[in-house]
Amino acid sequence: MLITGFPAGMFQTNCYIVAAEAGSEAVIIDPGQDAAPRVRELLAEHDLTPVAVLLTHGHLDHTWNATELCDEYSIPAYIHPADRPMLADPGLGIGRALGAMIGDQVFTEPEKVVEFADGESVELAGVAFSVDLAPGHTQGSVLLGVDVDVPDEARDQAGPDTPSVVGVCFSGDVLFAGSIGRTDLPGGNHQQLLDSIAAKLLPLPAETLVLPGHGPQTTIGQESASNPFLAGLEHQSTRPKGRHGL
Repeated sequence: MLITGFPAGMFQTNCYIVAAEAGSEAVIIDPGQDAAPRVRELLAEHDLTPVAVLLTHGHLDHTWNATELCDEYSIPAYIHPADRPMLADPGLGIGRALGAMIGDQVFTEPEKVVEFADGESVELAGVAFSVDLAPGHTQGSVLLGVDVDVPDEARDQAGPDTPSVVGVCFSGDVLFAGSIGRTDLPGGNHQQLLDSIAAKLLPLPAETLVLPGHGPQTTIGQESASNPFLAGLEHQSTRPKGRHGL
């Protein structure tokens, strides 16, 4: 499987491209501000044909270039219905103060929008994505999961206990390396976010690779062991509140 990505825009939002292999179809995940030029470069570099844009949630720093790319390639955008209104009115998700940065820009939905359903599996570009609703950062935040085969050579180098398949989770702004998503914007709920992490992320295998919406990649095992926001999850009221990106 081919997974590549890069940070884009003033919030350095991670945009990802996923494909079964080079020279095939691909999906684009979270094309935020100024992501489109680099997306085009990577598609050309790997000879990829995009078939969809997947959005982990509706905040503008993750959706800014979604309509541009969707309409350019005549492909749909996938988003949870709770966050769909933000596509045409991003101020709904970021509040009046942050909304001032939009200025007089006009945003519209892509021509075709498909709504995610919690618990479904979506197969695109030859890749099966699991979809798990994880509200708290926004009410429509979703976790997108894929299974990646580990090459025999890599398993031999890593040791006999290395699994043959490793899960990859595109966590959006639910979980970061050493932090969690902020909950002080419209639709945010700190307790709900912690409950989502406890129910949907912490039960995953420790080796599950987490590709977040901001910052470096991590694993479920690493975050379970060292993320201060997850320490003693049963004592949720005493933990600090996350703040990262929008």
